Amino acid sequence: MDKRKKSIIWLVVIVVLLCAFGYLALNGITIGRVTVKPLASAIKQGLDLTGGVSAVYEAEDKSDPNLQQNLEAVMAVFRTRLDSEGYTEATVTQQGTDRVRIEIPINESQQVDDPNEITSYLVATAKVVFTDNDGNPMFEGKDMEDVGVAVDESGQYVVTFALNEVAAETFAKITSEYVGTNKTISIKLDDEVISTAQVSSAITNGQGQITGGFDYESANRLASQIRSGVMPINMTEIEVRSISATLGEDALSNSILAGIIGVVLVMAFMIAVYKMSGVVADIALAFYILLVFFALATVPGVQITLPGIAGIVLAVGMAVDANVIIFERIREEVIAGRSLRTACDNGFKRAFSAIFDSNITTIIAAAVLLYFGAGTIQSFATTLLIGIIASFFSAVVISRGLLKLFVNINDNPTLYCRRGGKA
Repeated sequence: MDKRKKSIIWLVVIVVLLCAFGYLALNGITIGRVTVKPLASAIKQGLDLTGGVSAVYEAEDKSDPNLQQNLEAVMAVFRTRLDSEGYTEATVTQQGTDRVRIEIPINESQQVDDPNEITSYLVATAKVVFTDNDGNPMFEGKDMEDVGVAVDESGQYVVTFALNEVAAETFAKITSEYVGTNKTISIKLDDEVISTAQVSSAITNGQGQITGGFDYESANRLASQIRSGVMPINMTEIEVRSISATLGEDALSNSILAGIIGVVLVMAFMIAVYKMSGVVADIALAFYILLVFFALATVPGVQITLPGIAGIVLAVGMAVDANVIIFERIREEVIAGRSLRTACDNGFKRAFSAIFDSNITTIIAAAVLLYFGAGTIQSFATTLLIGIIASFFSAVVISRGLLKLFVNINDNPTLYCRRGGKA
């Protein structure tokens, strides 16, 4: 089989695979028990698209010499508490030197009427202390391990726990001394006694439970607060607001429509100006779009927002811009009298440094925005960064492979150079 026929077969296979992956990305598929969901359903939407809660907290003591370290600990506590409540798509970012911003997208299964219901829980101290009969502390929540929720013999919800080795030894010693006496052990939550009981038998296995008239939600929240740890510093809530999802839905549909129109116009322009080279650029652009959406659906922590959509569209322009540089270099080589195959090889080599430098500078700018920005700025930077990497790959690798296949099928230079180029 000659090179031309092989190239035709490879090109047909590539186009078929592109169409198949495009269909799966848009519609998904179910084969037996295996279900592949559309990529759109797997992409996490940001606060401005799905609606939710935005809150800002400020450290009360700004003169704390360990403020930065404590803020990092606060953010870790926030993250754990949000995850335990099912808000895994929420973002926690530091603002300035003494503030933390939390943005919590709320989907259909997590409708919240009052945003304060979430934010008040996040900053709750939840300091649990076990005290002896004289009110002296024996151990705290930080000494508890494997904290969970269970139902006791009376059908009441309780918080169960296992103690670390040191606390378990102390607990065993105190309970052994209190057996058969009127002495009691109390449990305080944020300095308020929530449970007091006499000891009927020594507890030597380091396991116990906290009672306090809990329902499941309050018991589960206390358990998650204990697991996440006590807030190391006091944080003041300076802003909390609920954002409507309706505006986001309208903006999302309009942005998607604008993006589709933009991509179609770009594809039409490339074919009109660069002929077969434009077809190559358009196929590579289709691969680029699939790569970006696959990354958005699979990379942990990535959310799509309105500025994020802008970042994707901007990267589309840069992907095509790289192809324009390559095609112009190829045209110059053809004008210089070289064969199309040689012109393609030289064109990619000559264009590489310019494409590489322009992408690196944009990556640096996106990285700076990602590091210093917050909220939607970070979303823009993240999607721009993903888009730049995908566009570089599609322009340098995919376009080059496709162009070689096209040239193997027909190597007439007039089919690949824009008007003004000479064969």
